[in-house]
Amino acid sequence: MKEKIKKSEEEWREALTEEEFYVLRKKGTEVAFTGKYLDNKKEGIYLCAGCGAELFSSKTKYDSGSGWPSFWEPISRENLDTKIDKSLGTVRIELLCSRCGGHLGHVFTDGPKPTGERYCINSVSLKFKDKAKKAKQDKE
Repeated sequence: MKEKIKKSEEEWREALTEEEFYVLRKKGTEVAFTGKYLDNKKEGIYLCAGCGAELFSSKTKYDSGSGWPSFWEPISRENLDTKIDKSLGTVRIELLCSRCGGHLGHVFTDGPKPTGERYCINSVSLKFKDKAKKAKQDKE
């Protein structure tokens, strides 16, 4: 993992869209079934929208039916931090980008094999690096 990124609230407000700021910095949640990456089937890498850290591969993405993009494994567990979240009267495990501290979503233990984990992530917390576009650029 690269060096940690620390910015003031004002710097984050300037760097992110209003929705990104709400989710990444204020621990908000996008409305279920509305995220831009929910149905994305392209091959590539999902990055943190706050800092560009590589978080998930399309190879581990699956349709959980939850309404948010779901993955059964991160690219590297060291790119994620976890925190106990009791905000909705229940105990959940919050996922944060270990580089910038941005809120990504939550991890649950009801996912598919081989991990049994479901990383339930807000689309707005992510950017997508399309493998096909990168391959085309590399050829040019």
